[in-house]
Amino acid sequence: MNRRKTSNIKLLLVCFAAMAITGCATTTPKEAVEMDPWQGWNKGTQSFNDSFDKHILKPVAVGYLHVTNSAVDKGVTNFFSNINDIGVTINDILQLKLLQGGMDISRFLINTTAGVGGIFDWANEIDLPKHNEDFGQTLGYWGVPAGPYLVLPFFGASTPRDTVGLLGDAFLDPLTYVSIFGGFAGNIATIGTSALDVTDYRAGVMSSEKVVNEATDGNRYDFIKNSYLQHREYLIHDGNPPNEIDPLDVDESGGDNSDDAGNGSKNKNDNSAKPMPPNSNKQPPVQNNIRHDLDLKAPDEKQ
Repeated sequence: MNRRKTSNIKLLLVCFAAMAITGCATTTPKEAVEMDPWQGWNKGTQSFNDSFDKHILKPVAVGYLHVTNSAVDKGVTNFFSNINDIGVTINDILQLKLLQGGMDISRFLINTTAGVGGIFDWANEIDLPKHNEDFGQTLGYWGVPAGPYLVLPFFGASTPRDTVGLLGDAFLDPLTYVSIFGGFAGNIATIGTSALDVTDYRAGVMSSEKVVNEATDGNRYDFIKNSYLQHREYLIHDGNPPNEIDPLDVDESGGDNSDDAGNGSKNKNDNSAKPMPPNSNKQPPVQNNIRHDLDLKAPDEKQ
């Protein structure tokens, strides 16, 4: 979704998944919405992930919260966020966001030094906020199609594009190289660090779990799918996805409304005069009556 830390084991899993689906990565978003061709696999994998979370990951996260106070928990979160800023900076540059890249590398340098290895987020105190950029967003920025919705074991909601993005993020993660070149000790340290990262992240979303469960309204699969796809479009377009016609909208005569623009006619929804990111005319956002941002604040805010 959203931190993409990986150990060497995670890297191998991502490589396997990427090789398995590379041939399907050119599926258009419209086909993904209409067909959801991997729904059988996705639902089975989501059930497995939910079971793993219920019986293993969540109990570990609950125990973690019991043995750590808020200061320690915040310090652990800041530490991994600081490491993540390395990949964020590189993806800033790949997306030609040079000013933001300068801010993010400054964040890393300040928090690594004055913040004692990133335990304290002093950069945020001087108006250098945390940004969210990953290699999946970079691929989307340059027009790579998302492909159908895909649920990965352990990793959860994804698409072929974002699965390849996971591989790119692994190469941008310093912990990957500690694992590869650090020998046995490096592997043990990386596995332990990654386990702590996952546990800390799971503990951090504990408070929003009830909101998500209530918002699913008996259809957890569709809610998570549409939320994920919408959220990724939101991130790729930096919170301003293009106001394009819903690819599923069909007029009363049976024609696709999107054909109007292709026939040279102008309509009031035509945004061709506005500058868009390179992929803006290829990636219409998934339409769904939910918030763009997955950080739901309270049960009464769900739509």
